[in-house]
Amino acid sequence: MCTGQTMGITDFLNPKDLGEPVHEKIREMTNGGVDYSFECAGNLEVLREAFLSSHDGWGLTVVLGIHPTPRMLPLHPMELFDGRRIIGSVFGDFKGKSQLPHFAEECKRQEVKLDEFITHELPFSEINEAFQLLVDGKSLRCLLHL
Repeated sequence: MCTGQTMGITDFLNPKDLGEPVHEKIREMTNGGVDYSFECAGNLEVLREAFLSSHDGWGLTVVLGIHPTPRMLPLHPMELFDGRRIIGSVFGDFKGKSQLPHFAEECKRQEVKLDEFITHELPFSEINEAFQLLVDGKSLRCLLHL
């Protein structure tokens, strides 16, 4: 199983355990904010916290999650004038045509361990349950067997 520590995460904050907004605690912990923040859940409140957690002057927030309904970003335009930036990325800007052969070789050499990202395995007949696990945030990747 792939864990956050495996991917380089050094600290974890539970917003329910804090007496202040997450971005304030992160800015305090990092002496001004993080260089990079990522929003992966498609949650606009999390996006705002990620953006406000980034460092004034050079912080970059990358939006990876897709909100289920079309809504405007929860940012005031003036919040962009202190040097923080926000961008969106689909598939991490992976370029399938040129990068896929190299990625496949890395997987064959086990430099990239894909099996660690599979959190569930189900028969194909339970495809609806697999999607529900993803929607509920209980699964990272589900392998379906025919």
